[in-house]
Amino acid sequence: MNKPATCFQLLNFYIFLALSFVLFSCGSPEKELSEFSDTMDLEVFNPLDRERSDVMVYMNEKDLLSKYPNFNAKGFVVKNGEMEIPSQYNDKGHEIGIVFVLPFIGPKETMSIQIAYHSENEISRDYPKLTQAELSHKVDGHFENRVYMGGTFQNVDELHVPAEHTDHSWFIRYEGPGWESNKVGYRFYLDWRNGVDVFGKKVPEPILQRVGHDNFDSYHDMSDWGMDVLKVGSSLGVGSIATFIDGQAKRVDVTDSLYAAVRNNGPVYSSIETKYYGWDLGDSKTTITSNLSIHSGTRLSKQMLNSSDEIGNFATGLIKDQKAEVMTGGEGLAFEYLATYGPQSLAEDKLGIAVIYPSAQKMELTQDKHSHIVVLKPESNTITYYFLAAWEQEKGGIQDKESFKIYMDQVVEELSNPLVVTF
Repeated sequence: MNKPATCFQLLNFYIFLALSFVLFSCGSPEKELSEFSDTMDLEVFNPLDRERSDVMVYMNEKDLLSKYPNFNAKGFVVKNGEMEIPSQYNDKGHEIGIVFVLPFIGPKETMSIQIAYHSENEISRDYPKLTQAELSHKVDGHFENRVYMGGTFQNVDELHVPAEHTDHSWFIRYEGPGWESNKVGYRFYLDWRNGVDVFGKKVPEPILQRVGHDNFDSYHDMSDWGMDVLKVGSSLGVGSIATFIDGQAKRVDVTDSLYAAVRNNGPVYSSIETKYYGWDLGDSKTTITSNLSIHSGTRLSKQMLNSSDEIGNFATGLIKDQKAEVMTGGEGLAFEYLATYGPQSLAEDKLGIAVIYPSAQKMELTQDKHSHIVVLKPESNTITYYFLAAWEQEKGGIQDKESFKIYMDQVVEELSNPLVVTF
């Protein structure tokens, strides 16, 4: 890794240390380890010979409880030495268990982590909120000719989408669920379009709760928090779900019904589950379950897809834009990427977008009229891939093509060499 990247990561690390010190030193007796009746020790190993920052560690509930059956998900803290690491426990969604994000781990380092817990007492924490997921729709109004009249927006945990809803019904705030980290925000259209869009962020704090209350065009204009920076149209936007049929990417368009739910909305990890019931593939139907997640400190969204019935392929990809250059990379690694970079944002400045996919499941790289496409072979009707957006106006944003290429090469190297966790 080059020296500027190292210095930037060290700066993030020391900022994180200061935050954690403030959190851990607020004068509450529950912050003393004597408050905890039990501890567990784990080791986290970085197999790469370079440092890494903002790396998520996940301990699934089944493995955790098999070794520590008295573990209390409502009464624990995660520590590295004297530093408390913000964490959360997911009791819903696809990744159930402990999640925390290491601010820094050195080259080939084995880091010792202690999880202290009380088997009975609840212990609350108020960590900085660095991720968010939300779903908001109007209530106390009514549909007229598939347009929602009146009403006010209300955040909900789940939504069975009304049959009357379609594009531009003005029913769902910013037209679908949203999720974000301190780096970037995303949304997808919860209707027949089913495209993923990007909210470029100029600030690290959560912003989704501020978006789309006044009208459905305001977030296309620059504001203090940023703006919608991607034109999706008929394309795959960035990372949208599709299948490749007859030379075209077919998004999840015609379905029997749609359901979406916020599964996690925590300080370091947030996720959304969506069910597309009865997706019409032409000669058959299937139900697709999508689990989207994001963690603090990253631009990457993780997409986990499952089809209830056999499906020939999943496809995803990126919008075509003549102003952007296509990049590929990761050959020989477990993950590869398809990316574009250039002045393709709606702010007319530089934006990089990418999809990252398991190389063993790649069938082909191709394109259609609207999109650059990767076609993927599911295993047991499932696939997991990632997508991201990097806007030059984000705090510490990537400013040029060469830096974006270095960043993408590091992303696939890290995904191909995950942390090794033992406990």
